[in-house]
Amino acid sequence: MNYALWFQLASPEIVLSISSLVLLLIAAWGGVQSSRLVSILTVTALFGALALSFNFLLNPSFAEGADAFYGQYRMDRFASLSKILVFLSAIGCIIVAPKFFARGNLMRPEYPILVLFATIGMGLMVSAVDLLTLYVGLEMQSLAAYVLASFLRSDDRSAEAGLKYFVLGALASGILLFGLSLLYGFTGTTSFIGIQTAFGDGVSTGALFGIVFVLSGLAFKISAVPFHMWTPDVYEGAPTPVTTFFATAPKVAAMALTMRVAIEAFGGQQAVWQQIVIFVALASIILGGVAAIGQQNIKRLLAYSSINNIGFILIGLATGTEAGASAMMTYLIIYVAMTLGSFICVLDLNDREGRPVEEISKLAGLSKTRPGLAAALAVFMFSLAGIPPLFGFWGKFVVFDAAVAAGLIPLAAIGIAASVIGAFYYLKVVKVMYFDEPADVIAPSDSAARMALVTLTALFVSPLGYFATLALSPVTAGAAKALFWAA
Repeated sequence: MNYALWFQLASPEIVLSISSLVLLLIAAWGGVQSSRLVSILTVTALFGALALSFNFLLNPSFAEGADAFYGQYRMDRFASLSKILVFLSAIGCIIVAPKFFARGNLMRPEYPILVLFATIGMGLMVSAVDLLTLYVGLEMQSLAAYVLASFLRSDDRSAEAGLKYFVLGALASGILLFGLSLLYGFTGTTSFIGIQTAFGDGVSTGALFGIVFVLSGLAFKISAVPFHMWTPDVYEGAPTPVTTFFATAPKVAAMALTMRVAIEAFGGQQAVWQQIVIFVALASIILGGVAAIGQQNIKRLLAYSSINNIGFILIGLATGTEAGASAMMTYLIIYVAMTLGSFICVLDLNDREGRPVEEISKLAGLSKTRPGLAAALAVFMFSLAGIPPLFGFWGKFVVFDAAVAAGLIPLAAIGIAASVIGAFYYLKVVKVMYFDEPADVIAPSDSAARMALVTLTALFVSPLGYFATLALSPVTAGAAKALFWAA
């Protein structure tokens, strides 16, 4: 037992845990007036965890990864890359929040602290190699998320979103926990590698039910069809900074956890779960595209866009190959940039009285009143649609390429055809902004931080993003390889 190594491996979560306890004391003593200080210190702590994760990603000493706490926690390149995405998303969501909450003097120090608690849970999720660590990390993230969804206590929509998320989340957690108990009962172990070894001689009927229940619970967390029902309502009702957070960091953590469970725990029985993943992927792509067409609220549209994109990412998982896992990580990186940028644009849509504007019809003529914001939002819409030469096209391309290489040509063909559905509702937003008569509802921006983040993310998803593939390709390939170390 090397406790020093164990604590070193878990240093990002340890730093965030200590920081969160200190910040809780500051918030308790300082009250509402400490909101700005707590936000700054939270971002500082996240940058510290980010630096530690970068060290694990780039340090050759950790290229093979290492286990800690008796094989319950693993830090490898896959976990470190996932944590980098989670931490960057959390930092962005904290930076853009104060202006939104300042409108009603609603900013409280609990917001960044709750984000921090959720981030600690997500760090555990992506490093989990044991069913116990999986559940603890997932519940820690979920409990903080329920409170965040209902953060605006005086807003009926926010309270409703929090209640819906809590009730459906509790149901999903029960389904997941039942599946975990079945897996333990029929394999005699909670270790991912132990489960894979137990499945070496085949999967019993009871264990098969366990796999189905576990994948169902995880499908809820990534808002994949048919467990997506909470997503549009929660995204619309929750405060927009919280929705931005839900659409980025937890999606990365839940998808990374799903990848690790499928490949490390169930990897020896790909034929058992592949058909489930293929169905969920196609259903998410098609329903996410079709249901978004009639949406009039930009946040609900982006919620269905999130479901649609999760379907494309799951195509990479269906391959069960290193190339597919690498493509998923590439897509996740691009997805985070596109989604973060899109929601920050939505955050900047306010009328003259400072009230948020969410109706798509009120974006009419935005290209004439706010040309910079309209251009950025158009870039994100085109990129989410996967239209070349924007970087979003590359995410879809690598996923489809991995599917074709794995022999899943029909799956790739259906996915490509279904992409056309999604392009319609993205182009509808662009059409309203550029070709409709100006509604002149949107006021000028009052946040330099938002504009800076929008500019950075827009440049990343522009054709300039292809230059990043020179660095991203070996990193995502290394992360994918770390998942298959026991294969």
